[in-house]
Amino acid sequence: MPPRKLILVVIDGLTAGTFENAVEPERTPWLARLAELGEYRRGISTFPSLTPVCLSSIATGAHADVHGIPHLVWYSRKERRLVEYGSSFGAIRRAGLTQSLRDALVEMNARHLSPDASTVFETLEGAGLTTACVNFTCYRGTTLHRPTVPGLTPPVRGPKEFYFYSVFQSRDTGAPLAWRNRAQGSIDAYATAVGRWLVTRDAFDFFVYYLSDFDYASHLAGPDGALDALERCDRGVGALVEAAGGLDAFLERYGVLVCADHGQTAVSEAFALEPLFAEAGLRVTASNRAGMVYRLTDGLPDAGELARRLDGVAAVEVALYRDGHDAVARREGAELRFAPHAEGGFETSGDPRVLDHPQALERSWAALANPNAGELLVSAREGVEFADLAGRHHAGGGSHGSLVAGDSEVPLLAVGAGPLPDSITGLAPLIARSFGVEPPGYARAPEAAGHL
Repeated sequence: MPPRKLILVVIDGLTAGTFENAVEPERTPWLARLAELGEYRRGISTFPSLTPVCLSSIATGAHADVHGIPHLVWYSRKERRLVEYGSSFGAIRRAGLTQSLRDALVEMNARHLSPDASTVFETLEGAGLTTACVNFTCYRGTTLHRPTVPGLTPPVRGPKEFYFYSVFQSRDTGAPLAWRNRAQGSIDAYATAVGRWLVTRDAFDFFVYYLSDFDYASHLAGPDGALDALERCDRGVGALVEAAGGLDAFLERYGVLVCADHGQTAVSEAFALEPLFAEAGLRVTASNRAGMVYRLTDGLPDAGELARRLDGVAAVEVALYRDGHDAVARREGAELRFAPHAEGGFETSGDPRVLDHPQALERSWAALANPNAGELLVSAREGVEFADLAGRHHAGGGSHGSLVAGDSEVPLLAVGAGPLPDSITGLAPLIARSFGVEPPGYARAPEAAGHL
C-alpha cells in the first residue's frame, strides 16, 4: 500500500499559547477536531525567529547555517547591497522597491537559499512524488514556472503544483486575486481557493498550505487580538476537509501536520539600533525583534567591543558574536562562551543564565555560523521591537524574531503523521521519511515527543 498523502498546514505567527487557549469547538471547530484526534506538543522555531528564516528552516530541515537565509533584512557582502524581503512598505522603498520585490519573489529561492540545502519539494520530487504549495516563500523545486503576467518576473523553479500570490500559478484554479484587501483576508482567501481546488482533484502527494493572515493581524492587534483571523484560518482548514468529502474521507486520504513558523509577543516600544553603530563601515540591519551589525571595512572595533556597547542598553536582552572557535553571548554584562562538542551537545563556560531560552545554544550557534549573517547578532528584550530601515515598527501590537520563548515556541499537531519533532527543523525529515524517502544528510532526525 502506498504511503498516505500529506498536508502541512502552516499558520504564520500562531503562538503555542494562543493555539492552546483559543482552539476550541465553538470558535475553531476544524482545528479543535484535529487537535482532539491528533498528537500535540510545543516545538521550537529557529533564530532569528523571522518568517523567511523560519520558512526556510521548515522547508530544508535545517537552521540558517545550512540554508543561508539570515534575517528579514540583511547585507549581501558579495553584491555590496541590502536585501530587504519586506519588513514594511517603507523599508522596501528605502531599500529599492523593484529590487526588494525581486529579492522576495525570485532571488531568495534562486540565489540566496544555499545550494547545499535541499527543500522538501526537491527531496520528494527527486523520488518521483508530486509536491504542491500555495504562498509558501521558501518554494524552490524542480519545475520551471513563468509568471502569470509575462515579463513581471523571471521564471522560477518551484514544486510541480505552484501557486504564489497570483504571481505564479501552475494552473487556472479560479481563485480570486490574492492582493485585493490584505486586512480583510484576501491573501488567505486566495490560498483557500487554491487548496480547495487541489484537494478536489487530489492533485498532489505532499502539499504545503500556508496561511499568513494571522501573522498580519497579530502584528496589528497583538497575539491575543487576532482571533478573528484565527477563525478565518480554521475555515480555511475546513474548506480542505469539505473538498475531500468530510473529515473521515479527508483523514483516510491525508495525514495532516499543523504548525506555526514562529510565535509572537506583545510589543509596547520601538528602539533604533543604528545610532549605537554610527561609524562609517558599520551597517545595521534590524527589523521586528532581531538585529545584526556588519563590519564592512578594516580598522573598526571588533565584534566583542561592539557587543559591549550594548551592556546596559535596556532594549537589548542578548548580543551574540564569534570569537575564534567560540561563540559568545553577552547579557547585562555577563558572558557565556560555547562551542559544539565533538561527541554532541555544547561545551560552555561562563554564566548559563545568559542563554536561558529554548534550544538557545543550538539556535544561536547556527545563526552565527550563517555566512550571510552580521558579525554581531542582537535579540531584543520583552516588549521591545527594533525599528526597520524606514523607522517603522509594530509598537502597540505584536512582533517576533528574538530568542525569548514567546517568539520561539510554536504549536505542532499531527494527525496520522508522526512522531512529532521538538523543532520546526524536524518537520522536513519527518515528511520525507513518511514517504519512505531519506532526507538530506544534514537534516535532524525527529525526536520523541515530550522532550524540549
